[in-house]
Parts: sequence; structure tokens; C-alpha cells
Amino acid sequence: MNSPKKKIVIVGAGFAGLNAAILLGRNRLSVTLIDKNNYHLFQPLLYQVATGFLAPGDIAGPIRSAVARYQTVRVIQAEVCDFDSAMKIVHTTNGSYPYDLLIVASGATHSYFGNDHWAAHAPGLKSIEDAIEIRSRVLKAFEDAERCNDQEARAKLLTFVVIGGGPTGVELAGALAELARGTLKGEFRNFDLRDVRILLVEGNGRLLSSMHESTSAYARTTLERLGVEVLNETMVVGIEGDALRVSTSGQEQQIGARTVVWAAGVQASGLAKALSRQTGATLDSSGRIAVGPDLSIPNYPEIFVLGDMALTKGRDGTALPGIAPVAIQQGGYIARLIIQRCAGKEGKPFRYLDKGMMAVIGRGRAVAESWKFRLKGFPAWVAWAFIHIYYLIEFQNKFVVFFHWAWNYLTNKRGSRLITR
Repeated sequence: MNSPKKKIVIVGAGFAGLNAAILLGRNRLSVTLIDKNNYHLFQPLLYQVATGFLAPGDIAGPIRSAVARYQTVRVIQAEVCDFDSAMKIVHTTNGSYPYDLLIVASGATHSYFGNDHWAAHAPGLKSIEDAIEIRSRVLKAFEDAERCNDQEARAKLLTFVVIGGGPTGVELAGALAELARGTLKGEFRNFDLRDVRILLVEGNGRLLSSMHESTSAYARTTLERLGVEVLNETMVVGIEGDALRVSTSGQEQQIGARTVVWAAGVQASGLAKALSRQTGATLDSSGRIAVGPDLSIPNYPEIFVLGDMALTKGRDGTALPGIAPVAIQQGGYIARLIIQRCAGKEGKPFRYLDKGMMAVIGRGRAVAESWKFRLKGFPAWVAWAFIHIYYLIEFQNKFVVFFHWAWNYLTNKRGSRLITR
């Protein structure tokens, strides 16, 4: 791998793929970056689009703009259909592209644990389309409740259920509570906003199970102060049009709710299966590809898998989580590795530097952990805000998001409350 003329194809312009493309472009390596969308999406802020705080354009930036200064990087908008590992070709809806080196980082999608029919009733939150759909369902529920004079039907309209007590579920539940208890105050005449119920359903014994117990307890207490009902050790056993069935300690109950959001599980992109068929790569229960120390597929040193698609392990032997910092570091690592190998040098195995985890619970409320340090409340919220703004791509986006956050903090208003369905 000592020629700088090698053709590098990157599938997916998420955190891993885009970061790799930018670093390779800086070193004038030939890169073809393929994504089905023409924008890079900052997924950690999708919940704020879903609750009307930010507009879609605030958390997405054109891919071409991000790599415009790197003349050796070409962007192709197309959806990848399959791979030919023998001929080293990527097949897409808009043609086929040969490669010498292939980086696949097409992310993850929702997992309903074998109950895919629940998707129609409980959308997940992985794309702009998902966020807009959820936003429309939430706001439409309030509009329908304003016209509804049937008490039972109105109660279902004013009940919102978030399934999954990880960071996404906690953040979404807190944002819904602030929307209902604060932003919408004084805007409806036919019902009392105090009748709104927001439930957070989690199968484990506590929220944010990957964080410290004290952090988890703080998150639950804060959510409950916002009016969120937290149901721990509760499993969902059925979801229908306007109700879901849950089981707690073997006791089932039915909850009437028109709006249900899924934040409980993810699985790797379907392209992982396509790669597995071609290479014989091993998949775990979440559909992730088991990769080697250099993030390549065993026996295929020219194919690298990054981000949510890759099963990689930390120094303690546990699988790394599917979060943005992991993907960003993997993208940077693989770019440096390729640059080193093009120069005839060997790189070191990938090592993840764990900088901690964060979750925002509400306006001025968040939790953050880094090594043995833990922050709660306003200091954690400030840290969370600045870190998220830092990782937004476009300067304009950073300014817009900062302005919205500052305005929201002072007024508790949200300007992107559009029903677009």
C-alpha cells in the first residue's frame, strides 16, 4: 500500500465517514464519498427537531460544502446496493465504483427486537424524516385534543410515551415535558396542559444504565420534577394504534396513547449483511461486523468498517457504544492509518480514548461523566451545549443553534413547531 494513487471509496458521510474523507482530502488522496443524502446530519440533536426547538437545517450541512476545499474528494449522492469484494466494486443506484481501499460507515437503524410491525405506531429517531414525523405527530395530538370533546379520547391524545431509557429517551422525554409544561402554556383553550401525561418506559432497573448510579438517580428525579412518569423494569409487549401493553413484574397493563416514540434499540445498517455475504464476516446480534484491531474485516485488509456498523472492543474487552465520539475517533484513525501505509509505514491498532458520556434532561439540566468526574445540573448543561456546538460542521449552523439555545433558555419558546404531514 505504497502508492498515493489508490482509489479510496467511503460509504456513508456520518461522523466516521466524513471525518475520514476530510483528513484524507487534506493529504490529497483520491476519495469518492458516497451517501444517499446530500447532507451530513448531526444526529445527537435530532430530538430537538422532533420537539420543535430546532429546524432540520440547523443540524445538517451539505456534504459538498464540508469537503469543497479538498480537490481530491468527490461526492456522489447515491444509495449503495451491494458490494463485489472479489472485483473490488461498490454497486449503487447511480452506477458502480471501483476501489482499492473501501471504508464502510453507513450507520445504524431502529431495532424492534423482532417486532417490526411496531414501527408504524412507534417511529424511531435516526433521520430528519423521523424527527419531522415525530414532530408532526406530537403537535397534531395537541391540535386534535383542542377539538376533541370526548374525555377518554382526549386523554389518549394527551398521553405521550417514550420507550427506552438511554440518552435519547431521557432527552426526548425531558424535551416533551418542557414543550407541554412551558412552551405551549396559554395557547390552548379546550383542555388543561396539566392533563398531559409523558411516560418514559425502560426495561432495566434504572435510566442511563451505562452511567453511574448517582447520575441515573439524578436523571430520574429531574425528569419526575418536570412531570415525566418513569416506568423502570417495564417491558413493552404490544403496540397498537392508540394503545400499548406493558409488563411490570409479570403484571400487564394497557396504556392509552396516540403518540409513542421508540428509543429502545438499534441495529447496524443493512449493508453489514451485504458485506457479510461477500466476505464471510461475522455479525453479532445487533448486525454489527466483527472487525480486527485495525478496523478491517478479517482476510480483507482493504475493507474497513467504522461507526455503528462495527463491533469493536475497548481496552476492558467490552464492545464500544454506538455514539458519535467513537465514530469520530475511528474516522480519524483510519485516515491516518491509510496515510501511513501509503507512505510505506505500519500503523498501530485502534484505541478508543473514552472522554465520557453526556445527556441533557431539560433547560439548564444535564448529566456528564468523564473518567471519575461527574457533573450534574447547570454546569453539565453548559458543557453539553458547548461540546455539541463545537462538533456542528458549518459556522452558520453553530451560530444559529447557539442563538436558539440562548433564546430558548431565556424565553422557553420554540419557533419550529410546524406540522408538515
